[in-house]
Amino acid sequence: MGSLAIAAMFPGQGSQQPGMGKALAESHASASEVFDLVSEATGKDVRAVCWEADAETLRQTENAQLALFTASVAAFRAAKEQSGFAPLVGAGHSVGEYAALAASGALEIGDAARLVQ
Repeated sequence: MGSLAIAAMFPGQGSQQPGMGKALAESHASASEVFDLVSEATGKDVRAVCWEADAETLRQTENAQLALFTASVAAFRAAKEQSGFAPLVGAGHSVGEYAALAASGALEIGDAARLVQ
């Protein structure tokens, strides 16, 4: 049996849903930390955007992209924390490219969040 190559894929705008990332942040310290880092870097309460905004507000580009970035990196961090998830490659669609760069360590989370913003 050969080795298994694993990739991490990060979604682009249009994948957002009200409440996204809340369960992860409440159950994984590493995911919660991502919400803290992004909020601090951008000066925006990302938890409120992701968890309290209605679908129409979340659909607005300035909210959707930052929310997707945050929830995606939070999910990656939670998977890594829980199972040691270590993909060989990562890719993202549209704003997901920034999540892929932050998850890989090529960009600091705060720097990537400011670029997304």
